[in-house]
Amino acid sequence: MNPAAFSLKHKTTTTVLTVVLFLGGLSSFLNMSRLEDPEFTIKDALVVTPYPGASAQEVEQEVTDEIETAIQQLGQLDEIESRSERGLSIVTVSIKDSYDAATLPQVWDELRRKVGDAQAQLPPGTQESMVIDDYGDVFGVYMVLYGEEYSYAELKEVADYLKRELLLVQDVARIELHGYRTEAIFIEPKREILSQIGISSEQIGQSLIQKNLAIDTGRVRMGKEFITIDPTGEINRIEDFEDLAISYSGRQFYLKDIADVHRGYVDPQDDIITYDGMPGIALGISTISGGNVVRMGEAIDQRLDEIRSELPLGMEIGIVSHQATSVVKAIDGFTASLIQALVIVVGVLLLFMGVRSGLLIGFILLLTIIGSFLFLQPMGVALERISLGALIIALGMLVDNAIVVIDGMLNGIKRGKTREQAAIDTVRQSALPLLGATLIAIFAFAAIGTTDNAAGEFCRSLFYVICTSLLLSWVTAVTVTPLLAVIVLKGPKVDMGSKDTPSPDLFNNRFYRVYKSILQGLIHFRWITVTVVGLLFFASLWGFGYVKQAFFPPSTRAQYMVDLWLPQGAHIEETQAHVNELESWLKEQDGIQHVTSVLGRGALRFILTYAPEMANPAYAQLLIDVDDAKHIPEFINSTEAFIHENLPDATGYGTKFELGPGEKGKIQARFLGSDPNELRRLASSAQEIFESHSNTKSVRTDWRQRVKLLRPQLAEDRASLLGIGKTELAYAIRQAFEGQSVGVYREGDLLLPIIIRATERERNDFGQLESIHIWSPVAQRRVPLSQVISGTEIVFEDEILMRLNRKPTITVYADPIEGTASALFEELRPQIEALELPSGYELVWYGEYKNSNDANEALAAGIPFFFLLMVLTTITLFNSLRQPLVIWMCVPLSIIGVTVGLLTTGQPFTFMALLGVISLSGMLIKNAIVMIDELNAQVGRGKALYQAIVDSAASRLLPVAMAASTTALGMIPLLFDDFFAAMAVTIVFGLLFATILTTLVLPVFYSILFRVKPTTA
Repeated sequence: MNPAAFSLKHKTTTTVLTVVLFLGGLSSFLNMSRLEDPEFTIKDALVVTPYPGASAQEVEQEVTDEIETAIQQLGQLDEIESRSERGLSIVTVSIKDSYDAATLPQVWDELRRKVGDAQAQLPPGTQESMVIDDYGDVFGVYMVLYGEEYSYAELKEVADYLKRELLLVQDVARIELHGYRTEAIFIEPKREILSQIGISSEQIGQSLIQKNLAIDTGRVRMGKEFITIDPTGEINRIEDFEDLAISYSGRQFYLKDIADVHRGYVDPQDDIITYDGMPGIALGISTISGGNVVRMGEAIDQRLDEIRSELPLGMEIGIVSHQATSVVKAIDGFTASLIQALVIVVGVLLLFMGVRSGLLIGFILLLTIIGSFLFLQPMGVALERISLGALIIALGMLVDNAIVVIDGMLNGIKRGKTREQAAIDTVRQSALPLLGATLIAIFAFAAIGTTDNAAGEFCRSLFYVICTSLLLSWVTAVTVTPLLAVIVLKGPKVDMGSKDTPSPDLFNNRFYRVYKSILQGLIHFRWITVTVVGLLFFASLWGFGYVKQAFFPPSTRAQYMVDLWLPQGAHIEETQAHVNELESWLKEQDGIQHVTSVLGRGALRFILTYAPEMANPAYAQLLIDVDDAKHIPEFINSTEAFIHENLPDATGYGTKFELGPGEKGKIQARFLGSDPNELRRLASSAQEIFESHSNTKSVRTDWRQRVKLLRPQLAEDRASLLGIGKTELAYAIRQAFEGQSVGVYREGDLLLPIIIRATERERNDFGQLESIHIWSPVAQRRVPLSQVISGTEIVFEDEILMRLNRKPTITVYADPIEGTASALFEELRPQIEALELPSGYELVWYGEYKNSNDANEALAAGIPFFFLLMVLTTITLFNSLRQPLVIWMCVPLSIIGVTVGLLTTGQPFTFMALLGVISLSGMLIKNAIVMIDELNAQVGRGKALYQAIVDSAASRLLPVAMAASTTALGMIPLLFDDFFAAMAVTIVFGLLFATILTTLVLPVFYSILFRVKPTTA
């Protein structure tokens, strides 16, 4: 049944459904989840295995290799990367793109089983492997608790209180703390006294190790009761340690007589966080899956306001990142852009279609947008950058169907038809072609909707929004639009029923006469026309080679990062000294609002596109809030200049945050081979090439520098006579300098390690190494270390070793100072690839090059199928081969406008711009179908083919031009958005140029393929 006839016959039903669609969509809009950027699944997990005391090479060979071998059995595995450092193995497991958030938990369970099976193969002394599968969790609220006059213990107590309270807030999943210092009970034996009485540190440790353990002493029946027995003897105070009695050789000593006992912090601190120069403790708060980050953020703010009065005076909370605030700001900005685009589109409609028609189409557009939310919410689409941007992109296309219907009705009314008959006839002729054209436009975006990798997942809501809204626009165009048009549009001055009597003046004004004469001239000189168009096309292909290339643009977030590296092996206190100097300078700069510094590791993942750095005491990262994001490039340049001039021992560089999947180190050259020395030589050569380029910064390798290693030489013969081996030697040295944990002190919910170590004077003097006393079980006394070692040598070792897919690999990183990474990459690539690689070694490129290629390949994999659907749809619509060929011949013409637009504006060709090019095909085919459909209708009414070509082109000029102009002009707000700017330029210029050429060249192509000459008119 004709949809328009049904709507007109059932006016009440159509009206009620329209109201339900509008109100239901409005309700869904208000209840939709809100995000700053769309989510994508980080398909990585970490397998962390401590191996205390082992060198990086031993960790790699004995632990990492076994773990990798087990993990490699996973059929879901895409890539495996490992980092072996002294005492620790970290294996990063990357899963294939075909697995999503729903299927990954099962993969992680299988990973745990594989890793669990491998534990039996690990060497003695290895601790149990931990599988961290929440590596990709985002802590949307990231804050620092600090107070100038408060100790870490006092801050930790309040931080724990905040954690308990905020875990009760709606939608909060978990809260992580970091940056605090672990308290400990330190036992510092008096070396001289121990030597005199002959007691060993090990004996002191044995006396402490059983203290404060929770031991079940059972129960006893007493009459009718069953009573627990709990003897005293545990340590409840620091004073109890001092009064601990130690018996030796029939004599008894108190611990306070032979050692100093005090409470303090474990040194060195693993990681440090400061807020505006003041040490603090960071709290990261994540949202439950499917939760509303805005609602959670508002609830957290409310709860913090309620308990703020309970915080100690002078203790403050600094906000590093508050996603709820960012989301509200981002959504408000995009909503404003959507309203601006809507006003622009309606304004164009009013200007060219008249007040009644313009307002009518404007209402249908608003209904379609609001109604789309009714379907988008159940699909899990959130309000975020991509989905709202997709609505702006779709705005112009959403009015296309309604414009065709209204324009057809107006022409019918001008011919004397009643409004009802004009509506029924227009929908009868246009409904199927419009549906086919709509489907083709949807197919053009479909490849991104079916891409599984991070870039595709990031942009997936673009397809969902466009698919839903375009389908709904067709439904409203053939149902609601005819009904409202019958009510709103004026009827014919002379009612001629359904008689089809064309008005001679319908397309015969001056404008149309000029257009027709130009069109006839182009058809007459068809081969010249085709030649000129061909030259333009090939010139644009040549010009496209000069367009800058990029993956995703940087973020407009009013915050930037500074990564600071000291030489590998630096103490964290040395790192802190450098950070303090940089912080002091930053706080003096106008426009800098806050500085958060994280030392010894990266921050928690507070936004999805941020990748934390692995633990390293020689590393620090500063997160710097500025008053205006536009000034960030200037701040980065001045910060890097300060580091270069004032911190010569450090390497520091600033970067913006990423929009979309990406990473720091945009240019990454990876060398794979077996010999670490050869890998370092290749990396050194690549570093020299990178550093010699004037546009590179942050050049480094992931192996960092080799570090010093002090190696006391055990005198096996003497040591054996004294009953001393490597284990006893290592224990004595560790106890003397870093300390040895011998037990746990329980205090409420705190578990504090009990550590035996030397005094501060002895710990900080390596020259006293040989005077360290070590217990000899043979001599039953403490002997100087000099009796069991022959000397100490200094050697250098690789503290970090990396592998990729079980092959040793070293990566050289670089970033551009200005311009795009792809342009710099093309300049550096030939020089790096010219390096002579030994047999068995290879070079692979990672960074933006690989990320972009992976995204493009994944997108390209889906294009052939949907391209075929588009072709088959056009063939089905016209039951012809030549007419679809005419349509498809016009599609490549869009590249002319794309090249002109990108070169004119200086925008790079990004992944989003690529999506714009793909979507252009759907837009252009949709317009071409409208023209060919009208041509067939006029031929069907008996008009000569040549005249039908000219008249149909004139007849559809306004709808096609309107469709293109509304789409292009509606995108004006996106031209000022950094993320969508390249895509907007691509669509605006590509569509306008292609539409002009289509309205002029498509008839020429048609006349050539169908051998139509002007003489046949």
